[in-house]
Amino acid sequence: MHFSRVKIWVFFLLIGGALWLGSPFHDLYVSAQQPTVDIPTVTGTAPGPMITVNQDQEQINVRSGPSQDYPIVGVLQQGEKVPALGRSPGGDWIKIVYPTVNGGVAWVYSYLVSVSGGNLSIVEPPPTVTPQVTPTIDPTLAAQLIVEIGPTRLPTYTQPPAVQMPTYTQAPESGASGGLPMGFIIIGMAVVGVFGLMISVIRGR
Repeated sequence: MHFSRVKIWVFFLLIGGALWLGSPFHDLYVSAQQPTVDIPTVTGTAPGPMITVNQDQEQINVRSGPSQDYPIVGVLQQGEKVPALGRSPGGDWIKIVYPTVNGGVAWVYSYLVSVSGGNLSIVEPPPTVTPQVTPTIDPTLAAQLIVEIGPTRLPTYTQPPAVQMPTYTQAPESGASGGLPMGFIIIGMAVVGVFGLMISVIRGR
């Protein structure tokens, strides 16, 4: 008896399912579940040109324009990558995306980085930086600082006194009176002495 009831319930379920699939309500339900707008297809896009700081550079300067005359607005570290926007007309500088500055763009020296991801077009550089304050000299103040030096009198030249050269007189030759040479006198005294010595010897005998 229980098995007969199960078959009856299965029969009614099959009949009901067939009626549901063939009814117009089923078509309305299925159409309501389907989206009515097109789903966009997500496709990958290339990031565009990029610059990478060379490995031989610990860090490089980022400037507001393509020249060392422009102020430094930041730095990039070794190996850091940022999007590139273009090159300067000479090709020595590259325009990059740099969000931390006003305008969101800056410039780096091209020989310090490597470019990848495509070619860079030529872009016009920003206007040349001019100093905000031009130094001027106040003429009145400058006149006060100028010291006029009057003419200096040169010293007069005084003739030095004449040098007195000392004069020397020749000393008279030493000798005996009467003009005899001293040698003769010495020899004579020696002869007299020898003679006296001989007399003393003879007497002593």
